[in-house]
Formats: sequence, structure tokens, C-alpha cells
Amino acid sequence: MYDPIATLNMPTDKITYFIAFCIEQYKTAKGMKGEDVSKLFFDKGVVQYLSDNYEVLHTQGHRWLIQDIDEFLTTRSK
Repeated sequence: MYDPIATLNMPTDKITYFIAFCIEQYKTAKGMKGEDVSKLFFDKGVVQYLSDNYEVLHTQGHRWLIQDIDEFLTTRSK
């Protein structure tokens, strides 16, 4: 079974919790399984994006984060 959380190599728990929050919010907004969102986020670089931009992104609301992730995914697939 795919275990995305086990593959995280983050120095701080706050970033890990933030990524988990984003996965849960995205899952709920899109009606997806958490495992599918996790795989999508890892495969498309969303986890790295969220980690690299944590300081700015963690201050945003969940609706804004979902929109930002959608935009990130759209630009990555072009």
C-alpha cells in the first residue's frame, strides 16, 4: 500500500501537519479519497510546493489553498 506520509522527509512537524491539512481539505472539496489526493500531490510536486512555500501558504484560508493547488496543478500539466 502506498504510504505518502512515510516518505516525507520534513524537518518540522508544522509543515507535515500543514500538508496533511491541505490533503484533507482538497479531498473534501473534490470528493476524492485521501490516498488518491496524497498520490496526486506527491506525483505532481504539490507536496514540495507546499513545503517550499509553507511560510506564505499556511496563512491562507482553505478555499484559497484549494484554488492555489488547482492553479499549480494546471500549470504543471501544460
